[in-house]
Amino acid sequence: MDYRIISIGALSHHELWGEKQAQRTPHATTVLVRSGEAVIMVDPGLPPQVVAARLKERSGLDPGAVNAVFLTNFRPAHRWGLAAFPNATCYISEMEREAVGNALVERFDRATDEQQRQMFRQEIALLKRFRPAPERLAPQVDLFPLPGFTPGTCGLLLLQSNSTTLVAGDAIPTIEHLEQGKLLAGCYDTGQARESFLEAIEIADVIIPAHDNITLNPSRRAL
Repeated sequence: MDYRIISIGALSHHELWGEKQAQRTPHATTVLVRSGEAVIMVDPGLPPQVVAARLKERSGLDPGAVNAVFLTNFRPAHRWGLAAFPNATCYISEMEREAVGNALVERFDRATDEQQRQMFRQEIALLKRFRPAPERLAPQVDLFPLPGFTPGTCGLLLLQSNSTTLVAGDAIPTIEHLEQGKLLAGCYDTGQARESFLEAIEIADVIIPAHDNITLNPSRRAL
């Protein structure tokens, strides 16, 4: 099993930098994971042409080599580039799939404007492309539920012989949030998000935040 950062994400505004309003287009950090026969793109957050170019630059692979896509949550910033991988099997946590699906159906039923209803139809159709992810996505690649920011936020635990890396999703959005022990604003359930944050730093030697570069777990740096 090996992994590589394809692109480093960013928040629309970074509250720990003192930003109050959107400064940039948000996008998630994208990770390529290869294990056995699996070639997995995690959170393709850039537009399709851009993420395809970054994949080639960072790994030498074309999008057709990717046979699976995994989203840590269903927020748009984590899936802008999904269209670059039309033949990949798409996965998301079962809890996130159910929560998002129920919310979309409710919003569709309440919508009175046809343009809104069409938007919800498209979102529901896209969600149907996603399968509930198995507990082990590939050899040495395990699901690691991190609910709180969204109902079913879920990371991936990448197991190597001498270290454990966690693709943390929005449970740990940036290095500043990690080092300051802060949660991302707008959590679905703050209590769950806090528990997930603590579980993440307890288990991982290396952390890949949702919108930042890979980093050592601060609690491991003295080891």
